[in-house]
Amino acid sequence: MKAAVVSSFDAPPRYASFDEPVAAESEIVVDVVAAGLHPIVRALASGSHYGRTGALPFIPGVDGVGRLPDGQQVYFGASRSPFGTFAERSVTTRRLCFSIPDGLDAVTAAAVANPGMSSWVALTRRAGFVSGERVLILGATGVAGRLAVEIAKRLGAKRIVAAGRNQKALEAVGELGANAIIPLEQGHDSLVASFRSEFAGEGIDVVLDYLWGQPAEAALEALSQKGLLRSASRVRFIQIGESAGKSISLRADTLRSTGVELLGSGFGSASIDEIFKALAEFFRAAAASPFRIKTRPTPLRDVEAAWNASEQGARVVLQP
Repeated sequence: MKAAVVSSFDAPPRYASFDEPVAAESEIVVDVVAAGLHPIVRALASGSHYGRTGALPFIPGVDGVGRLPDGQQVYFGASRSPFGTFAERSVTTRRLCFSIPDGLDAVTAAAVANPGMSSWVALTRRAGFVSGERVLILGATGVAGRLAVEIAKRLGAKRIVAAGRNQKALEAVGELGANAIIPLEQGHDSLVASFRSEFAGEGIDVVLDYLWGQPAEAALEALSQKGLLRSASRVRFIQIGESAGKSISLRADTLRSTGVELLGSGFGSASIDEIFKALAEFFRAAAASPFRIKTRPTPLRDVEAAWNASEQGARVVLQP
Protein backbone atom coordinates (compact mmCIF):
# COMPACT_ATOMS: atom_id res chain seq x y z
CA MET A 1 0.00 0.00 0.00
CA LYS A 2 1.00 3.69 -0.25
CA ALA A 3 1.77 5.67 2.87
CA ALA A 4 3.76 8.56 4.32
CA VAL A 5 6.90 6.89 5.68
CA VAL A 6 9.25 8.27 8.33
CA SER A 7 12.70 6.80 7.74
CA SER A 8 14.69 9.48 9.58
CA PHE A 9 13.89 11.82 12.45
CA ASP A 10 15.72 14.58 10.56
CA ALA A 11 13.59 14.60 7.40
CA PRO A 12 9.90 14.87 6.47
CA PRO A 13 8.06 11.64 5.71
CA ARG A 14 8.04 10.56 2.08
CA TYR A 15 5.22 9.08 0.04
CA ALA A 16 6.26 5.48 -0.55
CA SER A 17 5.20 1.85 -0.45
CA PHE A 18 4.82 0.17 2.94
CA ASP A 19 3.78 -3.25 4.18
CA GLU A 20 0.04 -3.86 4.49
CA PRO A 21 -1.24 -3.95 8.08
CA VAL A 22 -2.42 -7.37 9.22
CA ALA A 23 -4.94 -7.45 12.03
CA ALA A 24 -3.87 -9.33 15.14
CA GLU A 25 -6.35 -10.73 17.65
CA SER A 26 -8.96 -8.08 18.64
CA GLU A 27 -7.72 -5.71 15.90
CA ILE A 28 -9.37 -4.50 12.69
CA VAL A 29 -7.96 -3.05 9.48
CA VAL A 30 -9.40 0.35 8.55
CA ASP A 31 -9.51 2.02 5.13
CA VAL A 32 -8.35 5.55 5.87
CA VAL A 33 -10.56 8.38 4.57
CA ALA A 34 -8.90 11.41 6.19
CA ALA A 35 -6.23 12.13 8.81
CA GLY A 36 -5.19 15.44 10.38
CA LEU A 37 -1.63 16.78 10.33
CA HIS A 38 -1.51 17.83 13.99
CA PRO A 39 1.48 19.25 15.92
CA ILE A 40 1.77 15.97 17.87
CA VAL A 41 2.19 14.12 14.55
CA ARG A 42 5.10 16.35 13.57
CA ALA A 43 6.64 16.00 17.05
CA LEU A 44 6.44 12.20 17.00
CA ALA A 45 7.91 12.09 13.50
CA SER A 46 10.84 14.27 14.57
CA GLY A 47 11.48 12.11 17.64
CA SER A 48 10.91 15.07 19.98
CA HIS A 49 7.63 13.94 21.57
CA TYR A 50 7.63 11.96 24.82
CA GLY A 51 5.47 9.31 23.18
CA ARG A 52 8.08 8.36 20.58
CA THR A 53 9.25 4.73 20.40
CA GLY A 54 12.53 5.44 18.60
CA ALA A 55 11.90 2.67 16.07
CA LEU A 56 12.23 3.36 12.34
CA PRO A 57 10.68 3.25 9.80
CA PHE A 58 7.06 3.98 10.70
CA ILE A 59 3.91 5.64 9.39
CA PRO A 60 2.98 8.87 11.19
CA GLY A 61 -0.56 9.90 12.15
CA VAL A 62 -2.30 9.40 15.48
CA ASP A 63 -5.96 9.45 14.47
CA GLY A 64 -8.29 9.74 11.54
CA VAL A 65 -11.58 8.90 9.91
CA GLY A 66 -11.91 5.56 8.18
CA ARG A 67 -14.20 2.79 7.03
CA LEU A 68 -14.46 -0.54 8.80
CA PRO A 69 -14.75 -3.82 6.86
CA ASP A 70 -18.55 -3.62 7.22
CA GLY A 71 -18.60 -0.17 5.56
CA GLN A 72 -19.24 1.82 8.73
CA GLN A 73 -17.47 5.20 8.83
CA VAL A 74 -15.77 5.88 12.17
CA TYR A 75 -13.32 8.11 13.93
CA PHE A 76 -10.40 5.97 15.10
CA GLY A 77 -7.03 6.08 16.79
CA ALA A 78 -4.08 4.11 15.46
CA SER A 79 -3.11 1.47 18.00
CA ARG A 80 0.09 -0.28 16.98
CA SER A 81 3.45 0.84 15.64
CA PRO A 82 4.68 0.98 12.91
CA PHE A 83 1.21 1.71 11.50
CA GLY A 84 -0.20 5.23 11.68
CA THR A 85 -3.06 6.96 9.92
CA PHE A 86 -1.13 8.59 7.04
CA ALA A 87 -1.68 5.60 4.80
CA GLU A 88 -4.27 3.93 2.62
CA ARG A 89 -4.99 1.51 5.45
CA SER A 90 -4.24 1.33 9.15
CA VAL A 91 -4.96 -0.97 12.07
CA THR A 92 -6.85 -0.27 15.28
CA THR A 93 -9.12 -1.87 17.87
CA ARG A 94 -12.85 -1.50 18.43
CA ARG A 95 -12.01 0.26 21.69
CA LEU A 96 -10.31 3.06 19.75
CA CYS A 97 -13.08 3.86 17.30
CA PHE A 98 -16.63 5.17 17.38
CA SER A 99 -19.27 6.31 14.91
CA ILE A 100 -19.22 9.92 13.72
CA PRO A 101 -22.47 11.77 14.38
CA ASP A 102 -24.61 12.84 11.42
CA GLY A 103 -23.77 16.34 10.26
CA LEU A 104 -20.02 16.02 10.77
CA ASP A 105 -18.13 15.29 7.54
CA ALA A 106 -14.94 13.22 7.43
CA VAL A 107 -12.50 16.06 6.71
CA THR A 108 -13.89 18.26 9.48
CA ALA A 109 -13.93 15.37 11.96
CA ALA A 110 -10.31 14.49 11.15
CA ALA A 111 -9.26 18.14 11.49
CA VAL A 112 -11.14 19.04 14.66
CA ALA A 113 -10.69 15.93 16.82
CA ASN A 114 -7.14 16.42 18.09
CA PRO A 115 -7.13 20.21 18.65
CA GLY A 116 -10.66 20.13 20.07
CA MET A 117 -9.87 17.23 22.36
CA SER A 118 -6.94 19.16 23.85
CA SER A 119 -9.09 21.80 25.53
CA TRP A 120 -12.22 19.66 25.99
CA VAL A 121 -10.25 17.08 27.99
CA ALA A 122 -8.24 19.76 29.79
CA LEU A 123 -11.37 21.57 30.94
CA THR A 124 -13.79 18.72 31.60
CA ARG A 125 -11.36 16.08 32.92
CA ARG A 126 -8.20 17.76 34.21
CA ALA A 127 -9.45 21.14 35.45
CA GLY A 128 -12.87 20.01 36.62
CA PHE A 129 -14.22 23.18 35.01
CA VAL A 130 -17.55 24.52 36.28
CA SER A 131 -19.81 26.84 34.30
CA GLY A 132 -19.30 30.44 35.44
CA GLU A 133 -15.55 30.15 35.94
CA ARG A 134 -12.98 32.39 34.23
CA VAL A 135 -10.38 31.09 31.75
CA LEU A 136 -7.04 32.40 30.45
CA ILE A 137 -5.79 30.79 27.23
CA LEU A 138 -2.08 31.04 26.45
CA GLY A 139 -1.69 30.54 22.71
CA ALA A 140 -5.18 31.48 21.57
CA THR A 141 -4.37 32.25 17.93
CA GLY A 142 -3.53 28.75 16.63
CA VAL A 143 -6.09 26.18 15.54
CA ALA A 144 -6.23 24.54 18.99
CA GLY A 145 -6.21 27.85 20.86
CA ARG A 146 -9.06 29.29 18.79
CA LEU A 147 -11.10 26.14 19.41
CA ALA A 148 -10.29 26.46 23.12
CA VAL A 149 -11.92 29.90 23.13
CA GLU A 150 -15.07 28.51 21.53
CA ILE A 151 -15.13 25.46 23.79
CA ALA A 152 -14.67 27.48 26.99
CA LYS A 153 -17.49 29.77 25.89
CA ARG A 154 -19.78 26.86 25.08
CA LEU A 155 -19.06 25.19 28.41
CA GLY A 156 -20.17 28.35 30.20
CA ALA A 157 -17.05 30.39 30.94
CA LYS A 158 -17.95 33.73 32.51
CA ARG A 159 -14.84 35.46 31.19
CA ILE A 160 -12.28 34.35 28.60
CA VAL A 161 -8.92 36.06 28.25
CA ALA A 162 -6.98 35.21 25.07
CA ALA A 163 -3.19 35.63 24.90
CA GLY A 164 -1.20 35.26 21.69
CA ARG A 165 1.51 36.66 19.45
CA ASN A 166 -0.27 37.48 16.20
CA GLN A 167 -2.07 40.78 16.91
CA LYS A 168 -4.43 40.53 13.94
CA ALA A 169 -5.38 36.94 14.74
CA LEU A 170 -5.65 37.83 18.43
CA GLU A 171 -8.15 40.58 17.73
CA ALA A 172 -10.25 38.13 15.70
CA VAL A 173 -10.76 35.74 18.63
CA GLY A 174 -13.18 38.25 20.10
CA GLU A 175 -15.67 36.97 17.55
CA LEU A 176 -15.26 33.49 19.05
CA GLY A 177 -16.11 34.59 22.57
CA ALA A 178 -12.98 36.13 24.10
CA ASN A 179 -13.72 39.03 26.45
CA ALA A 180 -10.17 40.40 26.55
CA ILE A 181 -6.86 39.91 24.77
CA ILE A 182 -3.24 40.05 25.91
CA PRO A 183 -0.55 40.49 23.23
CA LEU A 184 2.51 38.39 24.04
CA GLU A 185 4.84 40.54 21.96
CA GLN A 186 5.68 42.97 24.78
CA GLY A 187 8.46 43.21 27.33
CA HIS A 188 8.56 40.74 30.21
CA ASP A 189 7.63 43.24 32.94
CA SER A 190 4.80 44.65 30.85
CA LEU A 191 3.51 41.15 30.11
CA VAL A 192 3.59 40.21 33.80
CA ALA A 193 1.63 43.39 34.58
CA SER A 194 -0.96 42.50 31.93
CA PHE A 195 -1.42 39.03 33.40
CA ARG A 196 -1.48 40.43 36.94
CA SER A 197 -4.33 42.77 36.08
CA GLU A 198 -6.40 39.75 34.97
CA PHE A 199 -5.54 37.71 38.08
CA ALA A 200 -6.62 40.65 40.29
CA GLY A 201 -10.27 41.35 41.11
CA GLU A 202 -12.48 38.37 40.28
CA GLY A 203 -9.37 36.62 38.96
CA ILE A 204 -8.83 33.62 36.72
CA ASP A 205 -9.83 30.09 37.69
CA VAL A 206 -8.25 28.04 34.88
CA VAL A 207 -5.25 28.62 32.62
CA LEU A 208 -5.02 26.57 29.42
CA ASP A 209 -1.38 26.71 28.33
CA TYR A 210 -0.45 25.75 24.77
CA LEU A 211 2.91 27.56 24.93
CA TRP A 212 4.98 26.94 28.08
CA GLY A 213 8.34 28.77 27.88
CA GLN A 214 8.51 32.52 28.57
CA PRO A 215 4.72 33.21 28.40
CA ALA A 216 4.09 30.57 31.08
CA GLU A 217 6.88 32.02 33.23
CA ALA A 218 5.28 35.47 33.00
CA ALA A 219 1.81 34.15 33.85
CA LEU A 220 3.09 32.21 36.86
CA GLU A 221 5.11 35.20 38.05
CA ALA A 222 1.95 37.30 37.84
CA LEU A 223 0.27 34.93 40.28
CA SER A 224 2.94 35.53 42.95
CA GLN A 225 1.88 37.53 45.97
CA LYS A 226 3.75 39.52 48.60
CA GLY A 227 2.81 39.70 52.26
CA LEU A 228 2.08 37.10 54.91
CA LEU A 229 -1.58 37.92 55.45
CA ARG A 230 -2.79 37.67 51.85
CA SER A 231 -4.89 34.69 50.84
CA ALA A 232 -4.51 33.14 47.40
CA SER A 233 -7.38 31.91 45.25
CA ARG A 234 -7.23 28.51 43.57
CA VAL A 235 -5.95 28.55 39.96
CA ARG A 236 -5.69 25.34 37.92
CA PHE A 237 -2.85 25.81 35.42
CA ILE A 238 -3.27 23.14 32.73
CA GLN A 239 -0.16 22.52 30.60
CA ILE A 240 -1.09 21.29 27.11
CA GLY A 241 1.57 22.35 24.59
CA GLU A 242 5.11 23.68 24.33
CA SER A 243 5.31 25.80 21.19
CA ALA A 244 7.17 28.56 23.08
CA GLY A 245 9.63 26.28 24.90
CA LYS A 246 10.12 22.89 26.50
CA SER A 247 11.17 24.19 29.92
CA ILE A 248 10.66 27.12 32.27
CA SER A 249 12.35 28.62 35.30
CA LEU A 250 10.01 28.50 38.29
CA ARG A 251 10.75 30.04 41.68
CA ALA A 252 9.84 27.92 44.69
CA ASP A 253 8.08 30.80 46.41
CA THR A 254 5.75 31.15 43.42
CA LEU A 255 4.14 27.88 44.43
CA ARG A 256 4.20 28.68 48.14
CA SER A 257 2.61 32.11 47.72
CA THR A 258 -0.16 31.14 45.31
CA GLY A 259 -3.08 28.80 45.02
CA VAL A 260 -1.82 27.52 41.68
CA GLU A 261 -2.17 23.84 40.85
CA LEU A 262 0.08 22.72 37.98
CA LEU A 263 -1.48 19.92 35.94
CA GLY A 264 -0.70 18.37 32.58
CA SER A 265 -3.26 17.31 30.00
CA GLY A 266 -2.28 14.82 27.32
CA PHE A 267 -1.73 11.15 26.61
CA GLY A 268 -0.70 9.66 29.94
CA SER A 269 -2.19 12.26 32.27
CA ALA A 270 -5.60 11.26 30.94
CA SER A 271 -6.34 7.64 30.08
CA ILE A 272 -7.22 6.53 26.57
CA ASP A 273 -10.70 5.62 27.80
CA GLU A 274 -11.16 9.09 29.30
CA ILE A 275 -9.89 10.75 26.13
CA PHE A 276 -12.18 8.78 23.84
CA LYS A 277 -15.19 9.34 26.09
CA ALA A 278 -14.44 13.08 26.02
CA LEU A 279 -13.98 12.95 22.23
CA ALA A 280 -17.40 11.37 21.78
CA GLU A 281 -18.91 14.21 23.86
CA PHE A 282 -17.00 16.77 21.81
CA PHE A 283 -18.13 15.27 18.50
CA ARG A 284 -21.76 15.38 19.63
CA ALA A 285 -21.33 19.05 20.52
CA ALA A 286 -19.62 19.75 17.17
CA ALA A 287 -22.38 17.98 15.22
CA ALA A 288 -25.13 19.84 17.10
CA SER A 289 -23.49 23.25 16.57
CA PRO A 290 -20.34 23.34 14.41
CA PHE A 291 -17.15 24.87 15.71
CA ARG A 292 -15.34 27.28 13.43
CA ILE A 293 -12.30 25.51 12.02
CA LYS A 294 -10.66 25.96 8.65
CA THR A 295 -9.42 22.85 6.88
CA ARG A 296 -6.97 22.28 4.04
CA PRO A 297 -7.69 18.90 2.39
CA THR A 298 -4.49 17.62 0.78
CA PRO A 299 -3.72 14.42 -1.18
CA LEU A 300 -1.55 12.02 0.82
CA ARG A 301 0.95 11.93 -2.05
CA ASP A 302 1.71 15.61 -1.29
CA VAL A 303 2.66 14.95 2.34
CA GLU A 304 6.27 16.08 1.91
CA ALA A 305 5.24 19.50 0.60
CA ALA A 306 2.51 19.90 3.23
CA TRP A 307 4.71 18.82 6.13
CA ASN A 308 6.54 22.08 6.76
CA ALA A 309 3.97 24.47 5.28
CA SER A 310 2.65 27.16 7.61
CA GLU A 311 -0.65 26.22 9.24
CA GLN A 312 -2.03 29.76 8.70
CA GLY A 313 -5.10 29.07 10.79
CA ALA A 314 -6.14 25.99 8.82
CA ARG A 315 -5.54 22.34 9.72
CA VAL A 316 -4.09 20.20 6.93
CA VAL A 317 -6.05 16.99 6.40
CA LEU A 318 -4.40 14.26 4.32
CA GLN A 319 -6.52 11.99 2.16
CA PRO A 320 -5.27 8.81 0.41
